[in-house]
Amino acid sequence: MQVSDLSIPDPAVVLDLLEAFRRSKTMFAAVELGVFDFLKSPKLLDEITAELRCDRIALTTLLDSCVSFGLLVRVDEQYVNTPVAETYLTQDSPRRMTGYIHYSNRVMWKMWANLEDAVREGSHRWKQTFDFDGPIFSHFFRTDFAMQEFLMGMHGFGMITSPHIVNAFDLSRFKLMADLGGATGHLVIAACQRYSQLQGIVFDLPHALELAKTMVAKSGVSDRLEVLGGDFFHDDLPVADLYALGRIVHDWSEPKIRNLLERIYEALPPGGGLLIGEKILWEDRTGPRWALMQSLNMIVCTEGRERTLSEYASLLSDAGFSSVEGFRTSVPLDAILAIKT
Repeated sequence: MQVSDLSIPDPAVVLDLLEAFRRSKTMFAAVELGVFDFLKSPKLLDEITAELRCDRIALTTLLDSCVSFGLLVRVDEQYVNTPVAETYLTQDSPRRMTGYIHYSNRVMWKMWANLEDAVREGSHRWKQTFDFDGPIFSHFFRTDFAMQEFLMGMHGFGMITSPHIVNAFDLSRFKLMADLGGATGHLVIAACQRYSQLQGIVFDLPHALELAKTMVAKSGVSDRLEVLGGDFFHDDLPVADLYALGRIVHDWSEPKIRNLLERIYEALPPGGGLLIGEKILWEDRTGPRWALMQSLNMIVCTEGRERTLSEYASLLSDAGFSSVEGFRTSVPLDAILAIKT
């Protein structure tokens, strides 16, 4: 009888990581193929195969994998979406994340293949992967549809995180919040829904405003919201006593961020605030995992990175802010509030 060697480490973490990218790609492929859009009602395998024009055996394996993930259920040989897939993975859901999934599949998947070079050189992989330079965000908006789908993907993400960000601190002292780079306005919408005294502004590049106007109109607080066009690096900032930067700071180089924080500080009245939504690294930089993976993603895809709370405090202090608080949430975005005193 062979006795196992208890001194050999458990390989579970290595085995899990070997398979992890396969799970992601399975979901990406199912979204790309239109699986979840077709399975809003139960369908037999023959119907799915004919509609999606896929190989029967390969498609069966893909569908059964989605069942194992909890994205589909199979009942009486029919497949149908679970509530989570219906909410986040269908093209007509207001909470859909399909735009961000398509971006992850078509753009980030390819760029992450060059992670080694990103780490060696400390720079993004746009040129290496797609043979073009920045500014990177212009490439998200090559068509109106691509722009809308990417922004709706971020909107779905924001619907998960924004309520936690605006609940992290007492914002009742503020009267007017300007969400800089606000995209669909999910952050300032959540703030106005939480605080009845608050009015808000969505401030973003002009070509991103039509979708913002649509989402604001559906928000239930549109009478307290305004949508304005501009570039927060160059144009005058709208007047406000609270500015917000949701998933903005981690995109840009430190010189650009320092410039933006200084512009915000100068525009604020005494007692005004800056609310930042980013995932905060632990001080020893060993976690949380979401923040570390996002930081690597920023290195691969942007000019920026994620930071610890002390690093944010240092940046904000250098810009003039004298009070900085951090709050960790249960979702993939934390909150920082800085006050001009």
